[in-house]
Amino acid sequence: MIKQSICKICRRAGEKLFLKGERCFSPKCSMVRKPYPPGQKRKRRKGPPSEYAKELREKQKLKNWYNLEERQFKNYVKRLLTKKGKMEDAPLLLIKNLEFRLDNIVFRMGFTLSRRKARNLVSHSFFLVNGKAINIPSCQLKKGDIISVKPQKLKKNIIKEFKQLIKKHTTPDWLKLNKDKLEAEIIAVPTLEQVAPPVDILSIFEFYSR
Repeated sequence: MIKQSICKICRRAGEKLFLKGERCFSPKCSMVRKPYPPGQKRKRRKGPPSEYAKELREKQKLKNWYNLEERQFKNYVKRLLTKKGKMEDAPLLLIKNLEFRLDNIVFRMGFTLSRRKARNLVSHSFFLVNGKAINIPSCQLKKGDIISVKPQKLKKNIIKEFKQLIKKHTTPDWLKLNKDKLEAEIIAVPTLEQVAPPVDILSIFEFYSR
């Protein structure tokens, strides 16, 4: 993701997207200290936002929630738009694809408090998928896959942090986490209700259909 002020993303969206991990749960969070959009004071509103503006806002929220660049996020949506099928199934398929990214699975396992940190861990070759080393954050996983910490990394100091974090973490129902072995198995496909994305997903498809 392009480097920028992470906190401004939440302030611009008007709600917490939990992009900075532990800081988001503290009084230091920008949404607590400055719960208004960044920049100069806005002029008097001319009227309600347009449909395009609403769709753009929803797109930006979900893209930033998953810590993706525009090109990456657009590709996920465009692939579904070109497929034949019921449009009402598209939101679930999109969320499934985003949730089954390796960096997101690491985040859902509770090893980090942000997807941004999870992406860095994957890039630094901390994990195995079905016993094979994978350092590609976007690697698409599937039901039945087992994600574990690479044995060579178990002596790293950060492993103590992993163990502390997962003690307080509630693992999603579709993941089976072994806290002693620091590994998890994908046992189901998540539903929209389980993931609860903070957006209107159909409006995102409308945005990219223009």
